[in-house]
Amino acid sequence: MTAWLRDPSLLTHVAVDEEDRAAARVTPPGAGWLASAETYPRSALAQWEARPTAPAVLPCGSVFDVVTVPSIFGRRMLDRLWAEGPGSGPVAVHRGRMMLFAAPGTAQRLPSLLDWEEWGDSVPPLLCHGTGDAVTVPPLIPGNTASEPRWVVAPDTRRPWLPGPEVLLWACVRAVRAKASAGVRVSIFPRADQDANVYDVSRRR
Repeated sequence: MTAWLRDPSLLTHVAVDEEDRAAARVTPPGAGWLASAETYPRSALAQWEARPTAPAVLPCGSVFDVVTVPSIFGRRMLDRLWAEGPGSGPVAVHRGRMMLFAAPGTAQRLPSLLDWEEWGDSVPPLLCHGTGDAVTVPPLIPGNTASEPRWVVAPDTRRPWLPGPEVLLWACVRAVRAKASAGVRVSIFPRADQDANVYDVSRRR
């Protein structure tokens, strides 16, 4: 086992820039969970440990699916998930998109749910990666370039909770509504050109 897995405090001695210092870091149990997506987890983990600052390509469909969305919309989804919902599973960002790790089967069901609920046209393009797909995941230790993928919510347990398609549908709908309400100004006063009754509400209790 490499030194950083035996003593995660050694990660503080890796030279990274200020932006990457803020990136979430994978714990040893989290690294084991990621590697379990491979056919030979121990071999995959050993190779990753040998190059902990290098991203890895992992298959989807058995341990997790991944749903990627534009970063801004993804942050709205995260806001809703953490402020009003059950929270999220691991989350990463890469090339202007946010990667939400989800329960296996989500990649197949989420687009259908969006269409069924007639939200498909309101949500930005989703890329859903499931069985037969692979994704690039951030390195175990943040690298030195801003173009590399990085963790926003890093896996930290051997069995992290993963949202299913219903939870991500809920988050998509809330994010769309949050964007819509941000551009709406609500006022109790009618426009000057409206022929309407104006009520004094200042004395109401």
